[in-house]
Amino acid sequence: MTNPEAHPREVVLEAAQPCDGVELLDPREVPLGGPRAMTVYRTLPSKARSFVGSWCFLDHYGPDEVASSGGMVVPRHPHTGLATVSWLFTGRIAHLDSGGNAADVVPGELNLMISGRGITHSEISTEDTATLHGVQLWYALPAAARFSDNHFEHFAPDPVHHPGMVARVFIGQLLGSASPVQTRTAELLGAELLIDPNATVSLEARPDFEHAVLAETGTLMVDRAAVQHRVLAYVPAGSDTIEITAGPEGARAILLGGIPFDEQIVMWWNFVGRTHEEVVEFRRRYQSELGFEPEHVDDVGKPRLFGEFPAGQEAPLPAPILPNVRLRPRG
Repeated sequence: MTNPEAHPREVVLEAAQPCDGVELLDPREVPLGGPRAMTVYRTLPSKARSFVGSWCFLDHYGPDEVASSGGMVVPRHPHTGLATVSWLFTGRIAHLDSGGNAADVVPGELNLMISGRGITHSEISTEDTATLHGVQLWYALPAAARFSDNHFEHFAPDPVHHPGMVARVFIGQLLGSASPVQTRTAELLGAELLIDPNATVSLEARPDFEHAVLAETGTLMVDRAAVQHRVLAYVPAGSDTIEITAGPEGARAILLGGIPFDEQIVMWWNFVGRTHEEVVEFRRRYQSELGFEPEHVDDVGKPRLFGEFPAGQEAPLPAPILPNVRLRPRG
């Protein structure tokens, strides 16, 4: 499978438009869990951009026929220093974590897992799922929260009707709808937009936010920039409106936003840290706690990072080998 890197394409707008320019980030294909598994389309992080607010990861997948792809089978694996946001359009995914939480991800309802200092979880599509379709998002935790306790939260937002559109706001505030979910980071926005055929919607935007719009179905126009299916349109901070236009079939979009993240991170595999040495330690402790490698002398007496897991589950994923170069910070 090819893995094209994302390259931004600048689209310069006329002087009186709501924003100065829209940067388009193309997706790259990634096989989730191995060559036979379902393909996801990743737009964050990219070589061109690491963040939208504190959002640092976006995978878009489906509609995926589970009978041919095998669906989502991601056994137990770790996270540090981040939060995962699961949002489905079709299908069902069983979530299980070492914080003691077991819950299904279902369409139109948010599952938020804050890793804090460390957590492990598994994500496996259920046997009754024929088609799987959704997005997986991560945001980086700030220094003040990244070593906090892990946490899990579920929220089912009510639909918000707006001329030409129905929205579900799963994080933050939009169109008078406010999510109660506490993120432990600077203010964020996450919403699903269902836009009527040929409709143009104009959304008030916070000028201190940077935003991004994922063209989840078909082609959109975002502030006069044509955004193809699966492409992420980045709108820099400073805009007070975002204009989105759907084609004759209508469109679904994911709108993200947030105050620009002012910290650098080192992100490798499923870990977010601040230095190369931190990530090396996270990997080492995960490997030893799950029995893949002996305990290192530097870790003797330290409390467990990744918790316990219920018996009878699929074997956990071992961490990949670290690259032979120093991990560089981004942001």
